Amino acid sequence: MARRRKVYEGKAKVLFEGPEPGTLVQYFKDDATAFNNEKRGIITGKGVLNNRISEYIMTRLSEIGVPTHFMRRLNMREQLIREVEIIPLEVVVRNVAAGSLSQRLGVAEGTPLPRSIVEYYYKSDELKDPLVTEEHITCFSWATPGEIDEIMSLALRINDFLYGLFMGVGIRLVDFKCEFGRLWQGDDMRIVLADEISPDSCRLWDSQSNEKLDKDRFRRDLGGVAEAYQEVARRLGILPDGGPRDLKGPAVMQ
Repeated sequence: MARRRKVYEGKAKVLFEGPEPGTLVQYFKDDATAFNNEKRGIITGKGVLNNRISEYIMTRLSEIGVPTHFMRRLNMREQLIREVEIIPLEVVVRNVAAGSLSQRLGVAEGTPLPRSIVEYYYKSDELKDPLVTEEHITCFSWATPGEIDEIMSLALRINDFLYGLFMGVGIRLVDFKCEFGRLWQGDDMRIVLADEISPDSCRLWDSQSNEKLDKDRFRRDLGGVAEAYQEVARRLGILPDGGPRDLKGPAVMQ
């Protein structure tokens, strides 16, 4: 890592210059943050688990035609990705009321939503990632109307796939956050899924007990954070009881 030029460091990942033009190496840290970086901690092994989980999900999404920045995993903590121009929006898809939605609207946490909701938040730690509308996005040229349509379409498609994937292993996808970027190839540009999809960016509840298997365990001081992430990886077939190894698919829960 010391020999590579650091391009960017975020709260949970570090980006380094890649081996080829147009590529980056994404390194997953064990750092955990919540409430816009007001709460911080270290979860030993989290970076390894998130690297493997995100690799698995990005690969599965690519198989159904969702374009992503992911190329391949390099080692336990690093993956090779395409360099993209990040659109400064956090896109949140909600299936069940939880978190800030419950707080803002007074809807009891755990209430199923009549339909999936897509929300946009402006990426700014200083402003605490405020909720914004499509009018804000186009007014300040963060994305064009056409790009918003593409982002909305991809976000809902990703949600449909992930909802079924997780339900098949006994996990309820409450909501998730994703980011998108512009991938330039010459004069051609397309919108692709970027960043990561992992228990850091999803709310995942056991479908029978509603036990939280995500970063809410850290946010709410519930304990057992690493064990929850391991359980998600185990159910997806990434971390079976016999130890870490690669599997082709998830273990379906009865």
